[in-house]
Amino acid sequence: MLTEKELCKYFDHTFLKAYATKADFEKLCNEAKELGCAMVAINSSPVKLCKELLKGTDVHVGAAIGFPLGQMTIESKVFECENAILNGADEIDMVINIGWLKDKKYEEIENEIRAIKNVCGNKILKVIIETCLLTDEEKVKMCEIVDKSGADYIKTSTGFSV
Repeated sequence: MLTEKELCKYFDHTFLKAYATKADFEKLCNEAKELGCAMVAINSSPVKLCKELLKGTDVHVGAAIGFPLGQMTIESKVFECENAILNGADEIDMVINIGWLKDKKYEEIENEIRAIKNVCGNKILKVIIETCLLTDEEKVKMCEIVDKSGADYIKTSTGFSV
């Protein structure tokens, strides 16, 4: 049986609220260190701060790109990803353009994921597909696209949709 500390190594600790303050990020990072979480999942703006707060620990800093709607241009997401990595992000969580999926623009989605993965290099890329908005057929299709694209993981939800 896993201890709490061993189990926490499999979890991301998240704070993605629009009203997040420096004190919120300090609390998040302190909790992640104390619990031994795998990563803190944050928006791209506080990456540099969280990287400094987690210096000397095993906790990764993960930046959410295109969060929470995914409706940005590929170029915007690429820039946000580059900037997050420049500021110290160890991992990237990107939100797909769900409208493209609904319109069956599969090639565009795959190209977008590949463009982000290209920027990530050997850093982990997780693709958020927002399953609560998808049909079973769309979920299967996204699994196929993510697999072909070179991304490392697929994530089910941003937590913002119902």
